[in-house]
Amino acid sequence: MGGGTLHQLLAAGANAPPLPGVDGLADAAVARHGSAIVAVLLYGSCLRDRIVEGRMLDFYLICDGYRSVHRNPLMRLANWLVPPNVYYIEGDFDGIRVRAKYALVSLDQFERRNGPGALLPYFWGRFAQPTAILRARDEATRERLLASLARAARTLLDETRPLVPAGDPDALWTRALGESYATELRAESPDRARELFEADAGRYRAVAAALDAENEGTGGALRSPRAAARRWRLRRLLGKLMSVVRLLKASTTFEGGADYLAWKIERHSGVPIELTPWQRRHPVLASVTLFARLRRRRAFR
Repeated sequence: MGGGTLHQLLAAGANAPPLPGVDGLADAAVARHGSAIVAVLLYGSCLRDRIVEGRMLDFYLICDGYRSVHRNPLMRLANWLVPPNVYYIEGDFDGIRVRAKYALVSLDQFERRNGPGALLPYFWGRFAQPTAILRARDEATRERLLASLARAARTLLDETRPLVPAGDPDALWTRALGESYATELRAESPDRARELFEADAGRYRAVAAALDAENEGTGGALRSPRAAARRWRLRRLLGKLMSVVRLLKASTTFEGGADYLAWKIERHSGVPIELTPWQRRHPVLASVTLFARLRRRRAFR
């Protein structure tokens, strides 16, 4: 990816080439929630590796408000208090079986959670990474999404700059992605941040250069290295607690979620997981003992 303004870089990246089955499954997910959906985003390993078959797509469905998509007031409250709500969908498109988990969040919350006002990087850590805009209701919505993606990248790097020597975008992005991943319950290896950076190094360097150009003359990082390190330690503590909350919440919306989580943990960590029928029926109760057992076996870091 070449040079340009941050907006230009992200706009070009948002127009990712089509992947088999993705458009069909995105349309099916939108159909579940109707006209309240204003945009669909795709991010994650399928976008990065350009592989769909045998994988799980990661969609974000952006809505104009929770009252429009949830009849159940408890679901509306859960989506607002701990966004996003996460669901599962699959279907046959373009001659292959396509599967996805998709997250549902309002456009207003998406914008707020991608900025420095959000302590935890659950949103801005994700959307600083490559993201395709598959659907947008209109050009104004698309521009708001691009501005949010820019805000996410700026927030992630600004929060990490004090920890890394100036002038080394490779080290900055690797440290930033590693710090962000460490705030969640992850099964990936410690080398995952470096792998993510190297998978799209040109894009990450171009984004860092564009941000440096925008920041020129603004005085640089506002926090000391010690203060920045303290904030990341706090994020690791709070973020892992919120990961547990989100997993428990997802068990009420994600059909087949227990099996999906077991598959993902085994895929990334190599730790085999055999779920009992009781654990599948009662994922919330089972998670208490299962999480402790998996932690002892180093399935999480």
